[in-house]
Amino acid sequence: MDVKIENSWKELLAGEFEKPYFEALTRFVKEEYAAGPTYPPGKCIFNAFAHCPVDKTKVVILGQDPYHGPGQAHGLCFSVPEGVEQPPSLANIFKEIRDDVGTPLPASGNLERWARQGVLLLNATLTVRARQAGSHQNKGWETFTDAVIRAIAGRDKPLVFMLWGSYAQRKGAFIDAGRHLVLAAAHPSPLAANRGGWFGNRHFSRANAYLREHREEEIRW
Repeated sequence: MDVKIENSWKELLAGEFEKPYFEALTRFVKEEYAAGPTYPPGKCIFNAFAHCPVDKTKVVILGQDPYHGPGQAHGLCFSVPEGVEQPPSLANIFKEIRDDVGTPLPASGNLERWARQGVLLLNATLTVRARQAGSHQNKGWETFTDAVIRAIAGRDKPLVFMLWGSYAQRKGAFIDAGRHLVLAAAHPSPLAANRGGWFGNRHFSRANAYLREHREEEIRW
């Protein structure tokens, strides 16, 4: 199957695109986009890969679903396009970055700037029906994104994996913490963050310290 995804990922994941589950997933996604509003825009489904080729990937952040409100999702977990109001989880991420590494709170919630530096912003499911959170779960996306994680975690390059909340931690449970830095914390959503376990996690400075240790350029958070 000819999937329009960045070339290095297309090569790494070539075997997945020929599997029956992916063919069924493709049919489902096409039907959903034909039936009514579905996010992100079709051209943005594989945006996380477009901005972060395999060899440039240094950090992986796992999300769950794309945002399901109009104009929010653009294929990068937790990110919103320029000019769109920052969702509460993203605002809490920026607060932790400010407190951790001293970066001022940004006006823009567009995280393409992270992706271009090597941060793979990967949702577990890459599409969602408008205003229906979780509507595209258990249709095959999770199998595909598990394959993405296994493929990149199986390479020689040490990576940082940021697993926020129980869902991401379960999804990333197979990552070898002896080969990679695995950082776990509560989810940054207000409900979880306000119960503790998000603020003060210092994931961003810890990630940069690990990258320095492995002679990689730090992320400008």
